[in-house]
Amino acid sequence: MSTRTTFWVILILILVATLSGLMLWERLPAQMASHWNAADEVDGYLPRFWGVFLMPLLSLGMGVLFLVIPLIDPLRENVARFRGVFNLFIVIVIAFLLYLHLLTLIYNLGVPFRMSRMMLPALGVLIFFAGELMRRAKRNWFIGIRTPWTLSDDRVWAETHRLGSLLFKAAAGLILLSAFLPAGAFPLALGAVLLAALVPLGYSYWLYERYRRQDLALQHKENNR
Repeated sequence: MSTRTTFWVILILILVATLSGLMLWERLPAQMASHWNAADEVDGYLPRFWGVFLMPLLSLGMGVLFLVIPLIDPLRENVARFRGVFNLFIVIVIAFLLYLHLLTLIYNLGVPFRMSRMMLPALGVLIFFAGELMRRAKRNWFIGIRTPWTLSDDRVWAETHRLGSLLFKAAAGLILLSAFLPAGAFPLALGAVLLAALVPLGYSYWLYERYRRQDLALQHKENNR
């Protein structure tokens, strides 16, 4: 997906979400439900103004940030090598946020449903594409698993992201499955994402140390010839 197309798709999504909130303004309560706990119980409210405009504004800010990141990255040439899939990921992130916004509007119109059951499939899609982005990502300063060890060695970057991609896609599968399980499965889905995010961090350090020892051994061997 081109950057120009990404910009227009994001803008259209945000405009549709904003107009939807404005059209429903009179039917929405003065205090809108805005947060749900793991048991799908409402535990947070926002004034109607912020209930309607907060998510579109947040989406706009995130969209601009995502589009600017490749321009300021010192390794922007590497970002250009996977820019198409990154642009697609930007659209998916914004679509996910605005989907949550749509669910919030519908819930506040008095339509009963389990928020987690409606949210989890979309979250699974988002996490799956995060895994695909990891598979394609080249070393850069902003996108991917950025540890001191992945940023120091292309080999560590590649292998860490290969593992991260597999873990994130596996977590996406668990999230999709949890959408059909009882409400108590929601923390399990979030735990899978957390595990997928943390394991590659330790793995990158282990890989870096392994390659460092191998390089030192090779250098010592070359020096003794």
